Amino acid sequence: MDSTVSVLVSSLLLIFSTHFALTIANNLEFSRIQPTRMVTKLIHRDSIFSPYYSSNDTVADRTERTMKTSLARLAYLYGKTERDFDTHDFWLNLHPSASEPLFLVNFSMGQPPVPQLAIMDTGSSLLWIQCAPCKSCSRQLIGPMLDPSISSTYESLSCKNTICRYAPSAECDSTSQCVYSQTYVEGLPSAGVIATEQLIFGSSDDGTNAVNNVLFGCSHRNGNYADRRFTGVFGLGSGITSVVNQMGSKFSYCIGNIADPDYSYNQLVLSDGVNMEGYSTPLDVVDGHYQVILEGISVGETRLVIDPGAFKRTGKKRRVIIDSGTAPTWLAENEYRALEMEVRNLLDRFLTPFMRGSFLCYKGKVSRDLVGFPAVTYHFAEGADLVVDTESMFYQATPNIFCMAVRQASVHGKDLKDFSVIGLMAQQYYNVAYDLNKHKLFFQRIDCELLDE
Repeated sequence: MDSTVSVLVSSLLLIFSTHFALTIANNLEFSRIQPTRMVTKLIHRDSIFSPYYSSNDTVADRTERTMKTSLARLAYLYGKTERDFDTHDFWLNLHPSASEPLFLVNFSMGQPPVPQLAIMDTGSSLLWIQCAPCKSCSRQLIGPMLDPSISSTYESLSCKNTICRYAPSAECDSTSQCVYSQTYVEGLPSAGVIATEQLIFGSSDDGTNAVNNVLFGCSHRNGNYADRRFTGVFGLGSGITSVVNQMGSKFSYCIGNIADPDYSYNQLVLSDGVNMEGYSTPLDVVDGHYQVILEGISVGETRLVIDPGAFKRTGKKRRVIIDSGTAPTWLAENEYRALEMEVRNLLDRFLTPFMRGSFLCYKGKVSRDLVGFPAVTYHFAEGADLVVDTESMFYQATPNIFCMAVRQASVHGKDLKDFSVIGLMAQQYYNVAYDLNKHKLFFQRIDCELLDE
């Protein structure tokens, strides 16, 4: 009886807190934007359309970089939610370029428009870009920074405006402007002025769609990230300052084949034009992260034997985050062990297994040796199934070695034994839609190219 009451109270608090945030956003001193549909391309870090692309990169180069980036992301996600988590040992082996993005959002800001490529991040809320003049900033390869003194649509936000208090570490400067400061996982900051500006997306028919008075951070001081070719961060979190809450509290992204550098149909959609189809499951927002309820895992027709209590939420340590910034899926200890055991039961008789770091790997090729391997299904609350095929479940680490794109989170610290993250590889070939008003997440399996037909 006590546990039932506890769950009910937690649910009511979640509904109240989310409703409160949306109500505050509706009543703040800036106009909510209601465009019909805002759509733009998402560019994978290793795409031929990316400033990071190198024709000299091997498959091994790309996968190693992606996995190290995802390791940093795991630390960020857990460290943000468990502020007493001692991450010192966890950081020692991180690669210096761990801040590299997975996907970049292609858009422009200002009038005249200034092109931008910002990191897509569902784990933070503020949209910010580098602005001139900028101290300790990275040199932009795609063009000049936005200069507020030149743009005719720029307007700084007064610190007397109600929304200022919701910006990261908000303060009032000597000219009564609202200023912010946001520190990222490497300890490098972004600091500047909260302002409004014109946001321009390219439409699906190669036209443009402009929206005025979008709240954003105009960053005049940034940490000098090594080898950074992005211009800012496109926060898609649930916070009051988020572009999502300014545009109808809905968004979606569609991800195709991450391993194909020529794939050009990845896309981000904002506002009421979001395609809300497919399976749906309850969506929670806790500590600024989008969370779902995982109820089971199957491999083919075999439902894995996992302690039913493993999927019950017991405080902050039991959480399943759905994330846009990590490639592999990280599973809690019990869930991972059950999945690995079933995979090994199917493959060890035919292929040579070995551990590559903390990844289960085999000698062979995905395209040749996994023909007929059953799909893995993540079962979420209310009957929503995320079906993961071999291209999303495994990755080709080298020309002759492939690995499982699922990892046990607790190998990087015992505090992570109940922590899970559904990564982008599991979301390949899906349109994933978020409805913050109705607290729903949708999975629709589709080729992204078909969304605009």
